Order: sequence, then structure tokens, then C-alpha cells
Amino acid sequence: MSRIDTDKLADALYGLGWSTVKKLPEGAAVRLGRTIADAAWRRRGKGVLRLEANLARVVPDATPQRLTELSRAGMRSYMRYWMESFRLPAWSTDRITAGFAAQDIQRLRDGLASDRGVVLALPHMGNYDLAGVWVTTALGVPFTTVAERLKPESLYDRFVAYREGLGMEVLPHTGGAAFGTLARRLRDGGLVCLVADRDLSSSGIEVDFFGHAAKMPAGPAMLAARTGAMLLPVTLWYDRTPVMRGRIHSEIEVPAEGTRAEKATVMTQALADAFASGIADHPEDWHMLQRLWLDDLEPRDAARGTETP
Repeated sequence: MSRIDTDKLADALYGLGWSTVKKLPEGAAVRLGRTIADAAWRRRGKGVLRLEANLARVVPDATPQRLTELSRAGMRSYMRYWMESFRLPAWSTDRITAGFAAQDIQRLRDGLASDRGVVLALPHMGNYDLAGVWVTTALGVPFTTVAERLKPESLYDRFVAYREGLGMEVLPHTGGAAFGTLARRLRDGGLVCLVADRDLSSSGIEVDFFGHAAKMPAGPAMLAARTGAMLLPVTLWYDRTPVMRGRIHSEIEVPAEGTRAEKATVMTQALADAFASGIADHPEDWHMLQRLWLDDLEPRDAARGTETP
């Protein structure tokens, strides 16, 4: 199958999900998601194997049986994210408000009230779209985020339209142009939300993550350092209820001394440490099906911190 045919198929499948899954009763959608997740897990494809390899770093003392259990739970969590995301546009205000509960939410409220601007930085955990629409609905606070440009372009357009329909301002992941807009939003006292556990640029900062070197985006730390905004890590997870849980971690403050690059490095390491604490508590809800650590990347891409497609 050609790349064009593959792109068209991907776009059609996502379109089918958004048009069909949101019409299902919630119980039916939950069962469908679990069935799809288990089927994908049994096939042992590249994504499942990569998830297990990543989990082996997160839980280094896990037995092979424990790793397979974690990867199965991880695929169910990942598919729950998709089922919820397909259905979010059809959720009522009450369902959205009741669908998320966060520990230490006062840290976010205080940050917003301070007019300093707030950067929320999250790993690929739980359902950050649900957390985002909860912020716009329950707190009544709009925010700005960025989205990776997907192929085909029509699929990227679907994602942007979907997130904008949930009340988010979405910027393309285009480096400096996006950074300038985000900085302006923060200087105006606004809220910026960024998924920040995997670097997609050539300017990532190397961190120690579960005892191994990885690169994470410099953006959250640089934005906080340049604008004076509050930088708050957030981790998300599921339990056995329909409610997603979350935690607003303590503010990562800008160091008093050092160059701009040195300050960003210290802050990004602190961000990685906060992510690691949340992921270690709920490894099955970390949806990292791509290569992350530098020694897992192709040699030509390790310097960039990105993975060969």
C-alpha cells in the first residue's frame, strides 16, 4: 500500500471513530475499547513491544509476567483515552465536570489568580484532552496549546478542529512562531498547556529519566523563565471508576543563578522528576508507544532526540 493510500486509510478510520463512537452508549464504548485494546495487545505489534520495552525501564524489577500484565493494562488505558476522546464532543457539561478530579487543584487556581500566567506541563498520561476540556468547562478558563503536524494534513485538520471545538486555542508545532504566541498569552496572564515528555525538535534538553538519558522539550522551562509564568507539572491516571484522576505538582521555580540555558536545564530535569514520580505510581497509564531514551534511538536521530518514522 502506498503512503498516500495509508494516509487516506488513517484519515478515514479516525473520521469513522469521531462520527460513530460518540453515538454509542457509554457502556458499549467501554466494551468496544477494551476489545480493540486486547486484540492489539495479542498481536504483539511494534507499538506493544515498544510499550513493554519502555515499561521495563520504568519498572526495572518487574518480572516478564508483570511486564506483559502492565502492557495489557497500558493498551486498555490507551484505548480508553481514544474512546473518551471520540466521545468528548457529545458529553454534557455535567459529565465533563464529574469526569475528572485533581489533587492540589488550588495550585492551579492560585496561579491563575496571580495573573503571572501558568504553564501546565504533562506527560502522555491518562487523557489530557479530558483534563483540558475540564479546565475550560469546570474552571471556565481558556488555554493555548500546540499540536504536532500529522500526516495526512486532513488528519491534522481533524485534530485541530476537534480540540478547538473543545475550547482550546491550538497552534501548529512550528518552533519559534508558536513560542512567541505562547509567550504573549502568558504575559497576558493566560494559561498554556503542553505535553512535554518527548522532544519533537532539535533543541531538546537532555535529562536523567528513570536512570537513563532522554531528551525533553525546552519549551515549558524557557516560557516560564522568560515570562515569569508559573510552571506546574501535572500527571494523570485512571482508577476503576469512570473518573480520571490527576495531580497538580508543586511549582518548578526559576533558579536564581545561571545562564538562561543552565536555568532551563535545571527546570527541565525537575519536570522530568515530577513526571517520573507520577509515572512510577501509575505506569500502565503512561501511553508511550514510541522510542524515548537516547540509547533506543537510531544513531542519526539520537542527537535530535527524535525517532525515525
